[in-house]
Amino acid sequence: MTGGPPPDEHEDDDATVIRQSQEHPEAFALLYDRHAADIHRYAARRLGDGAADDITADTFLTAFRIRARFDTTRESARPWLYGIAANLIGKQRRKEVRGLRALARTGRDPVAESWVERADSRVTAESAQAALAGAVAALSSGDRHVLLLVAWADFTYQEVADALSIPVGTVRSRLNRARRKVRTALGDDDPTRVTDVAEATIHG
Repeated sequence: MTGGPPPDEHEDDDATVIRQSQEHPEAFALLYDRHAADIHRYAARRLGDGAADDITADTFLTAFRIRARFDTTRESARPWLYGIAANLIGKQRRKEVRGLRALARTGRDPVAESWVERADSRVTAESAQAALAGAVAALSSGDRHVLLLVAWADFTYQEVADALSIPVGTVRSRLNRARRKVRTALGDDDPTRVTDVAEATIHG
C-alpha cells in the first residue's frame, strides 16, 4: 500500500510533499527546489558564501532525515527549514561573531561584504555599518536569530516562533531587546527612525 502518486510540483503544498515523501522519497526534492535558494542566501549573509553551501546541504539532509516529525497541519515548511538552518548556523556562532567584530573594527570583512554591498542608500556610512555589526555581534544567539529572521527572512512573529520553537511572547521580547541595543549602538534617541535605519542596514 502506498501513499498515492508523487506530489505535483505546482499543486501540492509543502505539507503534502513531506507527507507523500514518506512513500516517495524522491518527492522531497521539490522542497529543495522551492526553498534552497532562500536558505542559501540567508546562510551566506550570516556566515559567508563558503559556509552557506554546507549549511544549505545540511539543512535539507537534516530535514529529510527528520521529515516524519514535521507538523503536516502547517502548509508551509519554510519556518521549519529556517529553524533547522538557524540551529546549524548557531553551531558556528564563533565564526559569525568573529566576522561581525571584524566589520565593527575595520569596516571590511568577507562575511560582512554581503551586508555592505546591498546596504540601503539611506545608510551607507561605514561608521553606521560598523556600529550595527558590533551591536549584532554582542547579541545573544537567541536574540540574533530572532532579529535576523525578521529582518532578512521577512518572517512574522508567528513564523519566527514556529522556526525556533519558542512562544510568540518570547519572540517579541527578544526582538524588542535586540532593537534597543541596535538603537543604542547607532546613537539615536528616536526609536522609530533608528529602527527603520537599522533594519534597512540589516536588510543589506
